[in-house]
Amino acid sequence: MRQADPSPRTPADGPTPEATGSSIHERALGALTGLALGDALGMPTQSMSPAQIRRYYGAITGLHDAVAEQPVAPSMPAGSVTDDTEQALILAGLLTDGGGRIDPHRLAEALLTWEDDMRARGSLDLLGPSTKHALEQVRAGADPRRTGREGTTNGAAMRVAPVGIAFSLTTNGDALAQAVHASCLVTHDTRQGFEAAGLIAAAVSAAIDGADAARALEAALDFVAAHPQNGHWTEKASVAARTRLALETSQGLHGDALAEHLRAYVGTSVESAESVPCALVIVREFARRPLDGLCFAAELGGDTDTIAAMAGAVLGASAPRLLPAEPVHRVLERSDLDLGLLCEALLAIRRGAGRPRETVAGQRQP
Repeated sequence: MRQADPSPRTPADGPTPEATGSSIHERALGALTGLALGDALGMPTQSMSPAQIRRYYGAITGLHDAVAEQPVAPSMPAGSVTDDTEQALILAGLLTDGGGRIDPHRLAEALLTWEDDMRARGSLDLLGPSTKHALEQVRAGADPRRTGREGTTNGAAMRVAPVGIAFSLTTNGDALAQAVHASCLVTHDTRQGFEAAGLIAAAVSAAIDGADAARALEAALDFVAAHPQNGHWTEKASVAARTRLALETSQGLHGDALAEHLRAYVGTSVESAESVPCALVIVREFARRPLDGLCFAAELGGDTDTIAAMAGAVLGASAPRLLPAEPVHRVLERSDLDLGLLCEALLAIRRGAGRPRETVAGQRQP
């Protein structure tokens, strides 16, 4: 397994040249591109144990075809994305259609349509547990503004990167918080759901504003702490508190020692209090080597595609020029993604010029 950079940057070092030298469009595009790349790298190993990953793939150093034994995406070709990217595109489309507003009825309808389409294609990669539970209530006639009050898994966090592109943490943190909460409402309207999505969205947004990865993580934790009123209480652990603990206890660990620590003490499951802290530790550790970090995530076992997608969104936004060109091209080509125009539409919202669109061409609309 790869060894970490022995001299990682600290917040006091300031933004990296990769961040400061990149345009806001590059950083926004990096967020979506990094998300898709992480998703595709984790696709072949999702829901598998570390032993199974070693048996079927060996060390993960790039994109792989999924083996027939893959429990969720059997025999999927290398470079294919999963529900993480596709639901992020759904959310991005709703944001740009609504000029920055996410309508809960339209989000519920879009997710139900997406699942029906995936099921018709014979896919096993369907909705996660919290989203599925909420949308079953919607199908039964429940108000989608009330169906997310039990959702604590990572479905809201995995798709939230477009919110971080559309709203600036630096200039309008309250609008960012409102949009994050709106993105959670249908499926993950819990404190855990908001914290998880808020951490990812705020880290992406801070990076797009020019922060390096370390500063983006601190800004994200401060953002969540500043908005304690969002989301319904559940008995599960705080995602933000678990993230701070994971960052503290993993300090100084690298390579196999870090991987074992994340598996044993942080967790790699779909629960947001495990997968989000895990992803953000990876962001800190691999801030200047995103491909190594996303391959590291893919080897961990568990919810590897989502962990890598969330980490990839923040890594891509903070240092877009460090994303590897060849695997990125393979992912965009295989999954028929053209993200540039979508990023411009999201940035128009960020600039205060967002308005309903007729279409955002060039992207696959799930």
